[in-house]
Amino acid sequence: MYILGVAGRLLRILLPLAVSLTLYLYLYPAFHGCVFPVQDASTTTAFAETLQQHRPLRHALDASVLPSVPFRLLVLADPQLEGDSSLPKPEDAFLRKLERRWATIRATESHDLNSQILEHVRGILLEDFPTTLQAIRKQLDLLGNDYYLGHIYRSLHWWTKPSHVTVLGDLIGSQWVTDEEFEWRGWRYWNRVFASGRRISDNITSSSHEKEEHVFETRDVSWTRNIINIAGNHDVGYAGEISQGRMDRFERVFGKANWDVRFRYPDGDIPRDVTTTTPSLHLIVLNSLILDSPALSDELQSETFGFINRLISDRLRPVEDSSSFTLLLTHLPLHKKEGVCVDAPYFDYWGNDDGGGVYKPHGLREQNHLSTEASQHGTLETIFGMTGNIDAPAQGKGRHGIILTGHDHEGCDVWHYIPSNTTWSSSTENVEDRKAAWDAVRWDQVNKNSSYTGVREITLRSMMGDYGGNAGLLSAWYDFSTEEWKYDISRCGLNVKVWWAVHVVDLLAIAFSLLWMVDLITRALFPAGRKHVQHPSLVQKTQADHVASSIATTSTPTSKFNRETLKADMKPK
Repeated sequence: MYILGVAGRLLRILLPLAVSLTLYLYLYPAFHGCVFPVQDASTTTAFAETLQQHRPLRHALDASVLPSVPFRLLVLADPQLEGDSSLPKPEDAFLRKLERRWATIRATESHDLNSQILEHVRGILLEDFPTTLQAIRKQLDLLGNDYYLGHIYRSLHWWTKPSHVTVLGDLIGSQWVTDEEFEWRGWRYWNRVFASGRRISDNITSSSHEKEEHVFETRDVSWTRNIINIAGNHDVGYAGEISQGRMDRFERVFGKANWDVRFRYPDGDIPRDVTTTTPSLHLIVLNSLILDSPALSDELQSETFGFINRLISDRLRPVEDSSSFTLLLTHLPLHKKEGVCVDAPYFDYWGNDDGGGVYKPHGLREQNHLSTEASQHGTLETIFGMTGNIDAPAQGKGRHGIILTGHDHEGCDVWHYIPSNTTWSSSTENVEDRKAAWDAVRWDQVNKNSSYTGVREITLRSMMGDYGGNAGLLSAWYDFSTEEWKYDISRCGLNVKVWWAVHVVDLLAIAFSLLWMVDLITRALFPAGRKHVQHPSLVQKTQADHVASSIATTSTPTSKFNRETLKADMKPK
């Protein structure tokens, strides 16, 4: 058949193209140079070190192939898995619509039957079919999106081999979904997007005693598959609508919303001549959505305030201790003035009603950032211990660390700091009520000389397809020569259009391969039954040549026979 011949020719182009594109898709982190930063800031060194992790037959405990940076955090943000809220309701399904139309037709008077039939046929063709096709497309889009997000996680996890993984909130797309829908999206999260990941055990995130501190070695391989989930507004809501029920279902499916853990520096990475305190990294997971007011649940808000107070009193190291690094993971970005990031400060509140008990009257309904008070006093001055008072412990410079947030899908990179010209001395001035004059500037515009102290906040760009499938690769290590922690971050993305295009090409290649195989099997099974099909012009030419040849073959003997016969007849008898 002609179509089978075309399939064979197209396959010669499609197959190499499909193989090449598929290799690119599954090795995109390598092609994009996605690697965890290393101490010497060399991309070449980082890439070579990553390649070494994939050396065949390497031993997992061989120190010569261990990454030079012990803490490597794969950072993802705002996957926002959608579901039934983006699909037509069950009663709007195609068959249900047909049932209603048929019932209407049956109830129509006989004299008006023809016009009713025409009207419903027109409705089926112009309304029902298009909406049904749109629903099918959306279902396919949801399925593809799950595996697209999962591909980002799997590919980066395989290639970069992180020591830890976090997702900075908005794990699903709506806090208003039913419990059944929440469970379904949770199933998709753990079985499609993070299929090889694990929810962190409550034995780690729940402390039986306020002063208890969970400590692990930074290179503990059990953490490579643990997913550190942060509560986002689309998971539990904003403060004015966070209920105990919403918190319970989030923590049951994804893990605790407030907890902390400390990672001790590996003994093998500490020089033998060093006698100082073993460096450690203090990782803090904070539900910042409940910090501002008015809140629906005063009890939940008090629990979060209590968690922060226990951190300060029991588990945060003294601000003078430079061997400890504080890593704060939370969803809402800290306050900053308009123009610093894409999202400007914004607050909205509910009205007088309570929505049937689902939100607090005049409660907090939406926010882009934490309030100034929650940002500065609740985070920077408490958790990081920073102040403009030079007579405070460590001269008010606070703890060394970094803040990672989500929420702003565009992403941002900010330096929160106290200007050098705003400090004071409590021993020489009457400054009982004086507060630090905090400011914020984009990281690429930082002038450290104008900062007395500060901390960097990285709001990670969303991993959703509309934002380029972004991911962050954070490295943190202790510099024993300067006796301080250092860190660096790189970013990596995958265009969602590339993901879809590669799979479309792969499907076409598979389809044409099947056609080509059908052609081969047919030729093998019916070799005598196949006829060679020629172009019509060739058939006509062949037939004409055959006729001419026949005439030429038969005309000469016939003419000779006739002449000789005539000569013989003319001879005298």
